[in-house]
Amino acid sequence: MPFLPIDLEIILASASPRRQELLALTGWRFSVCSSEIPELPQPGEEPEKLAKRLAVSKANAAKDVCPDISAILAADTLVIHAGDILGKPSGPSEAVDMLRGLRAAAHDVITAIAIEIEDKGKATQICESRVPMRDYAEDELQAYVQSGAPLDKAGAYGIQDPGFHPVDLEHFSDCYANVMGLPLCHLVRAMRQLGFEPPNDVPGACMQFTGYDCTIYPIILGSEL
Repeated sequence: MPFLPIDLEIILASASPRRQELLALTGWRFSVCSSEIPELPQPGEEPEKLAKRLAVSKANAAKDVCPDISAILAADTLVIHAGDILGKPSGPSEAVDMLRGLRAAAHDVITAIAIEIEDKGKATQICESRVPMRDYAEDELQAYVQSGAPLDKAGAYGIQDPGFHPVDLEHFSDCYANVMGLPLCHLVRAMRQLGFEPPNDVPGACMQFTGYDCTIYPIILGSEL
């Protein structure tokens, strides 16, 4: 299975620095071109369908504003707790409320990936992770919110954020990169559907970058597409 042609560059339809850091681990060449879209769910829309629709819409929006795209990648990540979809907090007060609600409980993170490569077709993948949170102290929560770190993150937290570490990693066994916003092994699966392999050892690079000892990548990469 070939690598991407050397002159082919992936356009990442996301301004997220986390997604850019993760995509760089694959070794694929990329640049960024993103465009804002409405992200409200439709009546009765299930989270998986919402995430997939938004990922595809982001890809299409980027194609509209950035000319001469040969390969486009978009993703959408949802944080779901007690049946509610948690977006980015509107400010510190809402961030506090979200983190209090998530504390010492488990929630779900769903990311949909949409890829389109000229003359090769389209592929989508969905990754879902169950995320247990620590019973963090109130002063930890308040200091984290005051740092400003949660204000640009769905659910008001980052699994990778130093100091706070809100996720109970001792009881977490799913995809770490998914919670960051780009499940890399699912990205590899989607690219394989289109006939391409990454230049780098993606599971190895991801584990080195995150410091998380992933045990599920053989299942993801070895399962049928």
